[in-house]
Amino acid sequence: MDDATTTVKQLKDAIAQFADERDWNQFHSPKNLSMSIAIEAAELMEHFQWISQEESRKLDDAKRLDVKEELADVVCYCLALANSMNIDLSESFEHKMARNREKYPAEEFKGIYGHDDPARGA
Repeated sequence: MDDATTTVKQLKDAIAQFADERDWNQFHSPKNLSMSIAIEAAELMEHFQWISQEESRKLDDAKRLDVKEELADVVCYCLALANSMNIDLSESFEHKMARNREKYPAEEFKGIYGHDDPARGA
């Protein structure tokens, strides 16, 4: 599997099959899955706690593997939540990106991170 050839549907199907084989859907409520996303995201953040932005860009192979696994955990729970709630992730992504383009027009935000622009408020 790689990003260039794998579809979102294939990923959603893979996580659905994994949960089905273990009879885990009984535990996969939106509440539990959203909490699991937050927990796994916190575990991902731990790998970057107390290091500089520059250090975060230059992780050694072992730390990079840990980050890859935590990131995969976050994605797995996101896919499971989408399955649980019958959410089309591609449609959701397209809708959100359209809203982001409206909220943060490139000509106004080039080189400025959205919430850091004092002219637009916090």
